[in-house]
Amino acid sequence: MKVASNKISDIIKHYQTMLNKNYDNNSSNQLIRELISFYIKIPFNELSLNFDKRISESQLLDIHFGTKRLLKNEPIQYIIGETEFLDLTLKVNKHTLIPRPETEELALIIEKSLKNKPTNELKILDIGTGSGCIALSIQKISNAEVIGIDFSAEALLIARENSELNNVPVKFKQVDFLSKEERDNLPNFDIIISNPPYVQNSEKSLMQKNVLDFEPESALFVENNNPLIFYKAIEEFAKSHLNNGGCIWLEINEYLSKETAILFEDRSTDVEIINDFRDKSRFIKVTY
Repeated sequence: MKVASNKISDIIKHYQTMLNKNYDNNSSNQLIRELISFYIKIPFNELSLNFDKRISESQLLDIHFGTKRLLKNEPIQYIIGETEFLDLTLKVNKHTLIPRPETEELALIIEKSLKNKPTNELKILDIGTGSGCIALSIQKISNAEVIGIDFSAEALLIARENSELNNVPVKFKQVDFLSKEERDNLPNFDIIISNPPYVQNSEKSLMQKNVLDFEPESALFVENNNPLIFYKAIEEFAKSHLNNGGCIWLEINEYLSKETAILFEDRSTDVEIINDFRDKSRFIKVTY
């Protein structure tokens, strides 16, 4: 079955029918419109005003192969190479996680906590920065010194690209945070933020194929016998590297919220578990 014509309306109809094999009708429609919008350089919200526009054969070929990748469950963010995070446009690839709405929510909560406060003397650390989404969003609204660290050199290349793309100057550094020697070389901070790997290997059966087959496993999963490994390292690091009166913001595994909170209770003045917009225990704020 061939596309009826090179008109955008016919292309949407044709490829949406193909995508309906893997996705529900609304998702198929959204995906094919995003794909077309990207390849023909028309803003998504203006696509419906251009349904009679005819596109070139090369553009149609791009859309055709993009659809084939969608049918293999590849996330559209990797196909087009970018995604939105709050008011940032971020490059992403197979070395970086695709930022989730929950992580946007965490960034917004932190931004709100900094609003109307002097930030020019604050030092902020983002552990496991990936694409740089949290670090960049916090830097954009503050005068703080923000540093993002990650063990992945490939992820840091993308983070630096995103810093340039959005004209937001963040310092990015390669650090294996699970190495005590490497993390101890870092300076002290007033705020520590992290969305570390926290999904247990036993939870893989709950994950969708587009996540399991394409997103970086090392940024997602931890061993079942030590699921809080990164949070333990953060708590240990905070003992010597968090300034007096500082705080920690964490994204967490909803099934391990109490266990994670307990890690920080001995030294802190307050540990608060915060629910996300789905009413799941998703964040922790630790105040010292």
